[in-house]
Amino acid sequence: MNITLLGTGNMGTAFAQQLHAAGHRLNILGRDPAKAQALAGRFGATTEPARAASSDVVILATRYEDAVPALRAARLPEGAIVVDITNPLTPDSMGLTLGHSSSAAEQIAGALPALRVVKAFNTVFAQRLAAGPRVTDTRIVPVFVATDDAQARQRVSELARSMGFEVIDAGPLRNARYLEPLAGLNIYLGYGAGLGTSIAPTWLRQA
Repeated sequence: MNITLLGTGNMGTAFAQQLHAAGHRLNILGRDPAKAQALAGRFGATTEPARAASSDVVILATRYEDAVPALRAARLPEGAIVVDITNPLTPDSMGLTLGHSSSAAEQIAGALPALRVVKAFNTVFAQRLAAGPRVTDTRIVPVFVATDDAQARQRVSELARSMGFEVIDAGPLRNARYLEPLAGLNIYLGYGAGLGTSIAPTWLRQA
């Protein structure tokens, strides 16, 4: 796929690594053009703003506070598929600024209604993403996918599977209200409780 990555931080870098390894064509944009160029150089990616409009998927790898400005700056066409990986965290990352009656994903979709927003990858630490999806021979890190658009769900699920992740259909976009607190718990367990960043939430099924 043709993928535009918005963001060059820890998550953006981990995505670039895994998307490149999976054979996708990358276009990387960020607030700091020099940083975007340096990251693109590592993975044979372009840094062309105009290419965002023709991407199959746009991955929003920014902070929640920067999400809407970054998407507006990208000038995406109506119907563009955007993967929102953000979480609305407090400054200490130990709480959420949104919840119960809305979510970061819904706020982004409300601000930019022409886009097809998909909540995914928000429960995966950057370190876990960079290390890859396989924990053991039989355990694969899952990606929860929530959206109101069937085609976008299929496209993003295909993208996650191409990177080696298991996909769990998390229903409509409003279920981001559950996924973002789940990410908050994962952050607490990883940092607050000292379990480290190799962890990831999953659901077990009885055979």
